[in-house]
Order: sequence, then C-alpha cells, then structure tokens
Amino acid sequence: MCLGLPAKVINIEGNNAEVEMMGVVNKVSIDLLENVKLGDYVLVHAGCAIQIVDQEEASKTIDIFNEIRELGIK
Repeated sequence: MCLGLPAKVINIEGNNAEVEMMGVVNKVSIDLLENVKLGDYVLVHAGCAIQIVDQEEASKTIDIFNEIRELGIK
C-alpha cells in the first residue's frame, strides 16, 4: 500500500522544493512534475512530489489526518 501526503510548497531550489506538511518542513524532489510554483500543494510519496493537488482537496486530506492524530490512532 502506498500513502501520499499533501504538502504546501514553500521554497523551490532547482529540482527540489521545501514543503510544509502538517507543521514539518521537508525537502522533496519535484523532478516528476512540471510548473510547480510557490504555494502549490503537491502529493508527496517517498520523497518525491508525484502530483499537484488543489488546495481544497489538500485541506480535506490534512483534516482527516489531524482527526486521526487527535484520536491517537497509530
């Protein structure tokens, strides 16, 4: 099973981007995508941005993960 998490692009340097994901900043590869811009939300899997997603869809997914975290489900 694969799990991709939505993350907001906060900085771009060449083919890498810094993304914020639920309060954590990570560097990811954006080699697989074209036209990634600051403020975009991307789906991240295994250190790579694999898809640009709209903000509404990203927010829904983040809300679900926050609910799970609040319930203490692991």
